[in-house]
Amino acid sequence: MAGRHFLQIPGPTNIPDRVQRAMERRLINHRGDDMPPLLADLKTGLRRLFSTETGEIILSPGSGAGAMESSLVNAVGPGERLLCLANGYFGQLYAELGRRLGADVDVVEAPWGHAAPADLAYRRLAADRTHAIRAVAMVHNETSTGVTSDVGAVRAAIDAAGHPALLLVDTISGLACVDFHFDEWGVDVAVCGSQKGLMLPPGLAVVCASERAVAAARRVTTPRSFFDWRPVLEMAETGMLPTTPPTSLLFGLQESLRMFEEEGLAEVIARHGRLAAAVREAVAAWDLTTVCADPRLASSSITAVRLPEHVDGQAVLRLTREHLELELGSGIGPLQHRAVRIGHLGWLNELEVTAIVAGTEIALAMAGCPIAVGGGVAACQRSLASRWLGAGAI
Repeated sequence: MAGRHFLQIPGPTNIPDRVQRAMERRLINHRGDDMPPLLADLKTGLRRLFSTETGEIILSPGSGAGAMESSLVNAVGPGERLLCLANGYFGQLYAELGRRLGADVDVVEAPWGHAAPADLAYRRLAADRTHAIRAVAMVHNETSTGVTSDVGAVRAAIDAAGHPALLLVDTISGLACVDFHFDEWGVDVAVCGSQKGLMLPPGLAVVCASERAVAAARRVTTPRSFFDWRPVLEMAETGMLPTTPPTSLLFGLQESLRMFEEEGLAEVIARHGRLAAAVREAVAAWDLTTVCADPRLASSSITAVRLPEHVDGQAVLRLTREHLELELGSGIGPLQHRAVRIGHLGWLNELEVTAIVAGTEIALAMAGCPIAVGGGVAACQRSLASRWLGAGAI
């Protein structure tokens, strides 16, 4: 089929041409003189994205799930207690990873479509008078539901309980798409992967760790090797990494960080917010609802759309792939046939989002969803045009 393929899943995302070209550079000796300045530049740019002055940046080959595992094996020892706040698939994944790695996992669940429950976290922590809970793990931007939780509120709950637990945060689909404030929110470990807001292929696990988290990594006795932070921290002074890095991805990351600097992080976040709002206007025009129950918590990087009972989400995805060169994300877990997920993160603009809405609208109609073709596109256009024309003009 002629024309561009629209990959609009919640990640991997589209790779900008500049980043693609940067990754085509010849490889360097990762033990040579070129490596220290490259790593120093990457750490400076990543600290800006995480909004931290002192957080340690730890890079390793791997996925977002690898970064999650890294956070656990360095913060929670075998048999130690981990409190997981689960409000969707990836919150549950954090808990499952903890169990597999030998932690004593306690899960506080919220209904899918709602925020991570800070109030329930407070109750569990206040009841833990011996401070047996070593860490609280949560998802900042729950990719399965399109809900952004209040990380600052969870930190406030930990502090209100007078508890020393570390705060571990998965911001894999949030970083560089949604506001994140590592220092201000008192985060101890934030994890990310390269394939979403960072606009890179999969393959790089990114961690930002506080001084308390680094101290924990030196204390815990969890068996670990590949994701052991200690050799990374020991070699930081030399500007090297202990294992062979995905050098081409590091080149691409350096270029993506330059692009964030040129556009301005505040504008990057605002752009994601505008595009997400336009998608949600289209969903409302279709007379459908999002999985996210509270519009104030709606993600800027992904929108999960609930479907009518007689419309199968897998059928919608098949139609977009076969007829429209558009790839949307499927619902996960209990939402597999009941929702589709529209990714609107990374290197994306107003015209592309309008096309994504148009293709989704056509597929929904083909799948038997009772919508008026054109209504969602018009709502999306009005939302986007208001930036230049003003709401009163349209």
